[in-house]
Amino acid sequence: MINEKEFITRLQDPLYKEAAFRELLQLYKERLYWHIRKIVISHDDADDVLQNTFIKVYRSIDKFKGDSKLFSWMYRIATNESITHINKNAKLLQITNEEHKENAINNLTADVYFEGDEIQLKLQKAIATLPQKQQLVFNMKYFEDLKYKDMSEILETSEGALKASYHIAAKKIEAILRSD
Repeated sequence: MINEKEFITRLQDPLYKEAAFRELLQLYKERLYWHIRKIVISHDDADDVLQNTFIKVYRSIDKFKGDSKLFSWMYRIATNESITHINKNAKLLQITNEEHKENAINNLTADVYFEGDEIQLKLQKAIATLPQKQQLVFNMKYFEDLKYKDMSEILETSEGALKASYHIAAKKIEAILRSD
């Protein structure tokens, strides 16, 4: 296991930044990809957002003070980049964020990178009906099994509020899946 403080020091040192950043990519690119993919749905969009996320991390790493875990900081950037991406695309297409999300879900069956079955598709459609914050909380807890403490750092919300959001989201999804 790497020492995070030493790793951050290497990331911020011009002599070691490139090598340390390549290591950072290897450590986090897959986890961040799946986190982003749950938000933006589309593989191509997730790739774009992941690239933007790492560009932002690279450019901002010198300002990272270590007030949170490196992982939490990068997840917050990835989450914000994902939301920005959805908002920008929806505005470009002159549709609501919800319509954008619905279109992405409907296109999942044509996505060669989507390996889910009919049940997974129903689950994704149910998640898409949730308000954005509940979607984030549900995905982070259900799919990524993040601790509420980590989610609290990423989303800058209290653990209690996150637990409530997850509970409400899970109940809504359960109701939708039972009604089908």
